[in-house]
Amino acid sequence: MATIEEQILQIEEEIRNTPYNKKSQHHIGRLKAKLAHLREEVEKRRSKKGAGPSYAVKKSGNATVALVGFPSVGKSTLLNRLTNAKSEVGAYDFTTLDVVPGLLEHRGAKIQILDLPGLIRDASKGRGRGKEILSVVRSADLIVLMIDVFETNLNVLLEELYSAGIRLNSRPPDVQITKRTRGGIEVNSTVRLTKIDEELVRDILREFGIANAVVVIREDIDEERLIDALAKNRHYAKAIVVINKIDLVGASYLEEIKRRFKDWQIVPISAEKNLNIDQVKDRIFDALDLVRVYLKPQGKEADMDEPLVIRKGTDVGGVCDLLHREFRRKFRYAQVWGRSAKFPGQIVGLDHILEDGDILTIILRRQ
Repeated sequence: MATIEEQILQIEEEIRNTPYNKKSQHHIGRLKAKLAHLREEVEKRRSKKGAGPSYAVKKSGNATVALVGFPSVGKSTLLNRLTNAKSEVGAYDFTTLDVVPGLLEHRGAKIQILDLPGLIRDASKGRGRGKEILSVVRSADLIVLMIDVFETNLNVLLEELYSAGIRLNSRPPDVQITKRTRGGIEVNSTVRLTKIDEELVRDILREFGIANAVVVIREDIDEERLIDALAKNRHYAKAIVVINKIDLVGASYLEEIKRRFKDWQIVPISAEKNLNIDQVKDRIFDALDLVRVYLKPQGKEADMDEPLVIRKGTDVGGVCDLLHREFRRKFRYAQVWGRSAKFPGQIVGLDHILEDGDILTIILRRQ
């Protein structure tokens, strides 16, 4: 009987050799679902046995950013420009053999930057310690894809990240799956499904071992998105593209590259010449959706030098939780000055969403 690894190879080959069309969609969809389920099984077994050598990185700061790219694209030089880290720089492949962390302090935020060893083809299958590298990438809040101005093909990096279950600049599928003990698989959708039919939905669920469930689909998904909804190892992160060594090309060449990457947020830089490094800092801060809130003790001036950095969408209750575990229980009301307030000093409750630059006073019960 074939091992799980052998089954995976067989399915991958069958998918590659099967032309995708309307007639083959169901068959390929089932194969993709089976492949995803088998890969999850491999990960489970590996975690039970112990992962072996790994990169241990302690997260710090308000967010974590991973520098991802091929060997020798300038990640270490960029890290040194952005932070106080000292990552070894050399004009040969695989200079960085470990994860080197640094701390970027920008616009009041402290952002951890990780310089990773270069990613290569088949990294998602373990080549070049790829699985260890990708496990670190999966912990990041933002991925900076760094490429050389002369090697602007992102496809290999994107394919390896996708194979590792990392989804860039997208959100989890709007699909709810509720298992039940009997009744088969009931499929309900709030939108018209044009890329997948109910029969394929049921087949994909069965490949994941689900025979009875209620499925509610709220977006026009395809089979890949449905598999993502079922898989337990997906990581969703924002990504930007940094193109290095622009000092070596002319303006017309650079404009052509910008047109080619019109669907991406790109920052053209020269890490060696220290060009546009501040733009990278700003783009990282903005992409992370960080918000600065200035705390004002009752009857005193606000501390405008040390903001509290939170994620976009955080409410007053979330700030209470960050400050002290008792603040939410003792909360009376809060006052807000700034963009989120209808008028200066507006009295708000725990569910008030804060915006960048707000000044906040929290009033607690005396007990």
